[in-house]
Amino acid sequence: MTMAPERGTRRARSEDSTTLPPAERAREIALRLLTHAPRSAAQLREGLLARGVEPQVADEVIARYIEVGLLDDASLAATIARTRHAERGASARVIAMELRRKGFGDEDIEKALEPLTREVEHESARRLARARWERTRGLDRDVRVRRVVAHLGRKGYSPSLAFALVKELASVDSEEQMQVD
Repeated sequence: MTMAPERGTRRARSEDSTTLPPAERAREIALRLLTHAPRSAAQLREGLLARGVEPQVADEVIARYIEVGLLDDASLAATIARTRHAERGASARVIAMELRRKGFGDEDIEKALEPLTREVEHESARRLARARWERTRGLDRDVRVRRVVAHLGRKGYSPSLAFALVKELASVDSEEQMQVD
């Protein structure tokens, strides 16, 4: 019969890492952070500094991870942009703000948003507006207008686009109503 190890014999991860050389400790922390969630180089640097890693050591580790492909800001920014637009219907403006907040550079943001052309954004806004318009069927017209415009505003679309889409939806609704009568 094997005996379980005694309680408390295993050292905590933080105790082990304090005895490591600074660069090795930084690499261990960085890998742990990247395993938890994909991060931009800026986010990783911030995480390393918050855990007491010297700025120069953090920069060296990040440079090495970029070199070997563990960090790729352009690819991560493109993935975030694609998923935020596809899954949440977010506009390019909202996505750009999120990417800036995450520490991506202007070049990476611009490249990530290239696929979101004006036409693609208008079509997404149209789909969102139509869905919200249908969901509010039966409510007063003014309430429906406010809800659709507010919904599109939260997604980052301009008020002018939102009102144009509402006008389009209301006219289609009026035509359908006239055909029923």
